[in-house]
Amino acid sequence: MKSNRQAKQFSAAFRRRSFLKGVLAAGACSMITPRLMFAAGSPSEKVNLACCGIGNRGGDDVESMVKTGLCNIVALCDTEMGEPRTQAVLKKFPNVPRFQDFRQMFDKMGKDIDAVCVGTPDFSHFPIAMLAMSLGKHVYCEKPMGHSFRQIELMMAAEKKYKVAAQMGNQGHSEANYFQFKAWTEAGIIKNVTKITAFMNSARRWHGMKVDGLLPEQPVPTTLDWDCWLATAEAHKYNVGYTNGNWRSWFDFGNGALGDWGAHIFDTAHEFLNLGLPIEVEAVKLEGYNPFIFPQASTLAFRFPQRGKLPPVELTWYDGVKNLPPLPTNFGDAVVDPNIPPPAAGKIDTKKAAPGKVIYGEGLTFKGGSHGATLRIIPESKAAEMAAKLPQVPQSPSDHFKNFLRAAKGEEKCRSSFAVAGPLCQAMAIGIIAQRVNATLKFDRTTKQITNHKLANELLAGQRARKEWEQFYKL
Repeated sequence: MKSNRQAKQFSAAFRRRSFLKGVLAAGACSMITPRLMFAAGSPSEKVNLACCGIGNRGGDDVESMVKTGLCNIVALCDTEMGEPRTQAVLKKFPNVPRFQDFRQMFDKMGKDIDAVCVGTPDFSHFPIAMLAMSLGKHVYCEKPMGHSFRQIELMMAAEKKYKVAAQMGNQGHSEANYFQFKAWTEAGIIKNVTKITAFMNSARRWHGMKVDGLLPEQPVPTTLDWDCWLATAEAHKYNVGYTNGNWRSWFDFGNGALGDWGAHIFDTAHEFLNLGLPIEVEAVKLEGYNPFIFPQASTLAFRFPQRGKLPPVELTWYDGVKNLPPLPTNFGDAVVDPNIPPPAAGKIDTKKAAPGKVIYGEGLTFKGGSHGATLRIIPESKAAEMAAKLPQVPQSPSDHFKNFLRAAKGEEKCRSSFAVAGPLCQAMAIGIIAQRVNATLKFDRTTKQITNHKLANELLAGQRARKEWEQFYKL
């Protein structure tokens, strides 16, 4: 005879299975429409927001959403309830229902949720976002969108299929850099770009790590739902070295420096230069190559083809503390957005190692930083000469969080929608595969296949989901 605890566990598992079977039933999801976007509700109506992943960056997202005054926090979900950062957020919302398993959250509160904020580790964005969109919920998802090329492809398709507002969390896409790059491109100030140098040289968690395999098993904390934490990833034995930000070091869980910062550094260039997907990614340099964790330093050359009248572009990415990029002699000090926090491991050196970019266009060279930092023409003498010719740059009508919530209400469109952010993240995903196999990869933009490396092509699909989680790829 089952104990009461076993009966409750069985009941909960049965409810999850039944709920997901209903979600996957033919035609079931297509009948669901987002409640706020297509309703004739009052403009002042607030969005009922559920937040999944509320520690670290996820906690910052919760705070930023609340500050807009446009949402009600109706549910909080995190697999690790014992972490101090998680506890800090829970204490701010003592009367809000809380969950460790997002499937149970949707099962019990689906009808009360309009939108979902996903601030979990990179590899677990996908199942939460897919289930939310299939239920007609709008989604704000931290960058990068997904952990694999295939996941990102499915997320883009779901955004279109379910007609939801979906925003990736590269917040600079709603700040000055976005509007400046757009205005300067439309005015022909930025034109015929052929070369971009992008770099992120701050210290990362895996720098100095030496591993020759996966970590040894440790007891799972009683406050952690390890199975739900793993989500669609392959089975791994618990070790604290995978959690609380350490996941970013591992190919199985994170997307390294490129996936973390690329979406903040060359996102506007990718969108407004219409780069799309590369035809080749070369692993120019990998220092400290390891099949389990990201390199200690890497240089990747992304080659994008001619796009209509736009010339081919080579974007070269540099990461690693000492792997500094070649910069113009007149580069000067780095461009830094004062509103961004430094990386979790290390600090930003505003003189040498701040993340940024150099864009080489026809007749002009630009230097820039990350996030919302605006471009500057170099050298200064050329900037002074061009000052009177520069177009007026409009002010942002809303920050990234307001933009998402207003989009959920049908008042704006997401600036970093999955349709916009998806190809950017897929380009980075190919770069991460190049880091993983240490090779030059040829990519067919039409078939979306890597044509010269069998293993690399297989890695486009990502990890094989555990049986219980396969269904998220069918939503």
